[in-house]
Amino acid sequence: MPLIGGAAVTFAAPALTLRRRRPIRCAVTDAATAEEAALLRRAAEVADLSAGHTSPHPNFGCVIARCGDVVGEGFLYAQGTKCAELQAVEKAGGLARGATAYLNMEPGDCYSDHTAVSSLVQAGISRVVIGLRHPLQHLRGKAIQSLRSESVQVDVLGEDLQSKTFEDALKSCLMVNAPLLYRAAFRVPFSVLKYAMTLDGKIATMSGHASWISSKVSRGRVFELRGRSDAIVVGGNTVRRDDPQLTARHGGGHVPVRIVMSRTLNLPDEAKLWNVTEAYTIVTTQRGARRDLQKKLAKKGVEVVEFDILNSRDVMEYCYDRGYLSVLWECGGALSAPAISSGVIHKVYAFVAPKIIGGVNAPSPVGDLGMVQMTQALNLIDVSYEQVGPDMLISGFLQPIPDLSPVIPSSDEISILDPTVSPFDTKIISFYKTWDPYGAFSNYSPHPIQMPDENGNNLTWSTMEHYYQAHKFVGVDNPLAKDAFEQIKMAKSPEEASRLGRKLQRQHPEVTTKAHITFGVKIES
Repeated sequence: MPLIGGAAVTFAAPALTLRRRRPIRCAVTDAATAEEAALLRRAAEVADLSAGHTSPHPNFGCVIARCGDVVGEGFLYAQGTKCAELQAVEKAGGLARGATAYLNMEPGDCYSDHTAVSSLVQAGISRVVIGLRHPLQHLRGKAIQSLRSESVQVDVLGEDLQSKTFEDALKSCLMVNAPLLYRAAFRVPFSVLKYAMTLDGKIATMSGHASWISSKVSRGRVFELRGRSDAIVVGGNTVRRDDPQLTARHGGGHVPVRIVMSRTLNLPDEAKLWNVTEAYTIVTTQRGARRDLQKKLAKKGVEVVEFDILNSRDVMEYCYDRGYLSVLWECGGALSAPAISSGVIHKVYAFVAPKIIGGVNAPSPVGDLGMVQMTQALNLIDVSYEQVGPDMLISGFLQPIPDLSPVIPSSDEISILDPTVSPFDTKIISFYKTWDPYGAFSNYSPHPIQMPDENGNNLTWSTMEHYYQAHKFVGVDNPLAKDAFEQIKMAKSPEEASRLGRKLQRQHPEVTTKAHITFGVKIES
């Protein structure tokens, strides 16, 4: 029985003996190679369903197939939920034995959490095809090594599979986890600059009026982009002129943090962003700016973070330390230009509306970059064009997606050079709100717990965070409290439980319990 965080865990996959079954033999032809490439692309598509929910973890997808026929799929819905591999083998059932699993990325099999590898092994998977090795150094190669040690055949794109047929599949695997790849390579979150402009390159009239340049269909796409992001960045001008709300409004379980950058803190006392019931707000400023407003914002629940000198790179490094993977910039030209110049913007989404408003002094999406010749212009990479309603969406990368898959020498080659070195021993990279290096249990850990209710009967909770948030409303004789308890208990992920608990606590402080919660945890086994 595998161990998770030092406790025994029983998987929900069908009961199977560990006797290895020979892999199902399918004809190796060009058509079969193309079929495998299509299955890897499918794994990337499935992984993309979790975009915005899994941070700080990657987007994982798993497709299980027998001779090209898909028998099971799964994706990591959110942090603290079942891994993609376990979901896929549960759906495949007995058909998983001897089948091939296609993974867009090597599992993050770390800190004693072996669920991904163990579920594949227990289900009798005979072969695993992996799009990318894990980009984080302390995880790279470990799951591959674990699978091979269990006599599972593992093929990795670019190493064991090098046909040109797999180029599009590799690109799909890179794209679906671009945020993690950029984060690992540059030590800042993956940052996307989004703006809507007229055909003559204006984001507002000379008076500053900008509602609406783009169509309703385009604005719907913006909500999707927000839902895939951990944070949204705007400047002080946007707050003063537009008073935005900056919520995803998509009905999903993920709500990005809203970040305001303002050196002088010349911001209004009242703004929609200061309402933190629906979404959290962070205001970044320079040290000592408007202490009076800082106090007012703090009383409203807004977090104020001071920097010695406020700049885009320092703010993104701060977001990196908080574990953010993806940041959406919805700012004006005064802020977008220095962000581009500092190298923290990686991709651009430009919604171009078929309108002309003119105006010499009408603002444009990007301010002065100091360029005097066209040869200095920044060229986008991998540009896409898409019709969105009446608008045209042009997107592309300012910096190519980093492919962190190294040329890894064999263990024999390394041991000849230095017998004391292991090819998989690398430094630890810590994340915010995840397992610590010793496998310690956290509120967001994906393990059910049993805790007694008021009558002494054990109730099963999806995670510790579900239990913690729900018990803010225990012991209060009020229908709102009972409803809040049930909503939180049924939340699909610990992030959703946390968001619900905090939101309901802010909205109805009168129904929260004052009792102290004592944690005595029993992990289900």
